[in-house]
Order: sequence, then C-alpha cells, then structure tokens
Amino acid sequence: MDAKPKDIFGTFARIEMFTWALLIAAIVVRETIGLAPNVFTIAGATHGFAFIGYSVTAVLVGVNQRWPVAQTATAVVLAIVPFATYPYDRYLEKKSMMEGEWRIEGTKDPRDNTWFDRLFRWFIFRPVLLILTLVVFVVSLFAFLLWLGPPYEWGR
Repeated sequence: MDAKPKDIFGTFARIEMFTWALLIAAIVVRETIGLAPNVFTIAGATHGFAFIGYSVTAVLVGVNQRWPVAQTATAVVLAIVPFATYPYDRYLEKKSMMEGEWRIEGTKDPRDNTWFDRLFRWFIFRPVLLILTLVVFVVSLFAFLLWLGPPYEWGR
C-alpha cells in the first residue's frame, strides 16, 4: 500500500467528522424548516456508511500499529461522539502512535508468529484483495443495518 496507516486513518477521521456535520445540519433543517424526510435519510445513511468505514479503518490501523485493545476500542467509540474522530487522530499523531508503514513482513517480535498476525500481514501484502474484502464486509453490514431500520426503532 502506498498510503501509510496514518494517512488512511486521518482521511477516514475527517470523512466521519464531515458526515457528522452533514447529519446534524440535516436534523436542524428538518426541525426548523421541515426538510423532506428522504433528505434526512440520505444524510443519515451517508453518516452511517462513513461511521462503519471509519470503524473498520480504526481496527485495521489499530492492529497494524499494535495499539492495546482499549486504544482501538476508544478510536471506534469516539465515532459516536460528534466531531471527535479528527481530534483523536491529531492526539494519536502527537503521541507518535501513528508512525510507521504497514506491517507486511514478520519481525523478531513474538507477536508476529501468531496466526492472526500472519493472516493480517497476508492481507496487507495484497491491498486489492484486502480492499475488496473490506468493501464487501462494510456493504454487507450496511445492508443488514438498513434492513434493521433506524436505531431508534430497534427493539420495538
């Protein structure tokens, strides 16, 4: 992959933050001037897709950077907080937690000998296959969530 983990994570963090703004603007316009419901639905779906994409990217980068599970979980959970992903990206950058390339080769680190790390490196070394697999995963998850309906209707 030509793009470094920090570049991809930063891009998705900005996209996720931008779609939060789009969603909040759609809510405000809907409540003040009566925006058509389908426009709100489009903003919500766009944000939902960006949320899933950011979350998948956060996990992928977290594994690559060997973040503790809590650090990766924090990156994902912060996507729920409006506009928090980009400042978190800046925080990680400042703490040098985004340095380095994609781990496509094993090292002497004992963690590189686990089946998960070998599978991870196998996929990272084949970026087209990785991207296709992630796109299928994200689209499938998105389709399932659309089938479930809006979150406020879950459990009704």
